[in-house]
Amino acid sequence: MTTTPSDVDVVLPCLNEAEALPWVLERIPPGWRALVVDNGSTDGSAAIARAGGATVLHEPRRGFGAACHAGLTAATAEVVCFCDCDASLDPALLVPFVCEVRAGRADLVLGRRRPEGRGAWPPHARAGNLALARMLRRRTGLRLRDLGPLRAARREPLLALGLTDRRSGYPLQMVVRAADVGWRIEEHDVPYLPRTGASKVTGTWRGTWQAVRDMSRVLAETPAHETPAHGAPAHEPSAHEGGTLR
Repeated sequence: MTTTPSDVDVVLPCLNEAEALPWVLERIPPGWRALVVDNGSTDGSAAIARAGGATVLHEPRRGFGAACHAGLTAATAEVVCFCDCDASLDPALLVPFVCEVRAGRADLVLGRRRPEGRGAWPPHARAGNLALARMLRRRTGLRLRDLGPLRAARREPLLALGLTDRRSGYPLQMVVRAADVGWRIEEHDVPYLPRTGASKVTGTWRGTWQAVRDMSRVLAETPAHETPAHGAPAHEPSAHEGGTLR
């Protein structure tokens, strides 16, 4: 029987996800706290999140990274997870990720998205994903297949990474900086469902272009090869393949 680790906060960045929220919140593992970070919703998402038992935070600065980081800084649990709020990913899949982090087998665990159903991953997003994979490998040596939003790590080491991107580059910056200081980064396949509602990033060419620009800026950062972030020992990066455009 699989046990559910307690003392876990799940950060759920939210912008007009009223339709998807009930499904997502119903799947938060028992004993975990859902931190829904409302990023300016106009569809009643915040009220729905409260009704579903979530702790609701408000981040007025628009941007995926702004919402994620507001959740991280508000978290108090030892382990913090991240998950999209659009019903494309099941937060219950985070249980083994947390177990792996707690057991010391990884410092950061990522979900490699496996599309299920038509429209789960637009072709232009996949093309951007492939290009990003190559750039990430050149920049860090990592061979990750994806940089998806489903992830888990310890809170204090995450804060010590000093993440600064507040737009679409936030997930990539987390991986790049973690790799620079020697974190063990692992990934596991997870089903990726067609999202509920319209995508704020890959659903439009403008959003895709902005995401590529944000991520290119992150990859241009000077590598930090000094002391590892506090609380996370230095390790050789794991060997995988690939990458993603969120």
